[in-house]
Amino acid sequence: MIYLFDGSTYGFLTAFLAAFHDENALLVSKTTQLYIGETPITVRTDETRAQKAAARLTKLDKKALHDLDILLRCQESDNEQVAFLYLRFLAKTGGPVRNRFAQPCVFQAVTYMKKVALEIHRFHGFIRFMETESGALYAPFSPDNDICDLLVPHFRSRFPKFPFVLHDVGRKKAAVYDGANVFIAPLDQASVVISGDELTLQTLWKEYYRAVNIPARERLQQMRGYMPVRYWKYLTEKL
Repeated sequence: MIYLFDGSTYGFLTAFLAAFHDENALLVSKTTQLYIGETPITVRTDETRAQKAAARLTKLDKKALHDLDILLRCQESDNEQVAFLYLRFLAKTGGPVRNRFAQPCVFQAVTYMKKVALEIHRFHGFIRFMETESGALYAPFSPDNDICDLLVPHFRSRFPKFPFVLHDVGRKKAAVYDGANVFIAPLDQASVVISGDELTLQTLWKEYYRAVNIPARERLQQMRGYMPVRYWKYLTEKL
């Protein structure tokens, strides 16, 4: 049976409880192809039940909700089902299972969590901030996974006194740090006026990049390995 939920964490946990004993359960919040004559069950979010489920999972494994959060951020089409199977196995086992790689559901879940963690690590180095006329820093990017707010602690520690905006262009949302507080806001498009100093620095950075490049010794395959092409769009040196 297919269990549809609203995409939220509480929605997932409510559906998790509803589908727990169904060995053929499929949890999705996205549009999915149905077989002829198949009617999905739409699960209405129940925060009270979801909180109880969260408390139970946390008692079994203090990192369970963290794992769930990471899995729900993953861009893989079956991430919600993988999260369901992983947490159900955890609940039936009665304790942490993330090291039991012989279990397909655990192996898949850990693989997806590593993908998200790797992208977070990459964007610590791939994000390119631009200084605006107001003095705030702005960085557009298009991550595969929903990691916008997870990048904030790293850059907040690096620029504690500078307001900045991390704009996830694809998801039309932004993580905003105003110098004291952090909040997430919808952001379709941003009209940004960069400062004169920023223009100068961008020009110098591009000239440096061209100067150190040796056309006769280009190793494009190696470059793509260290810096995947899908991340080049917002890199100043590649503009």
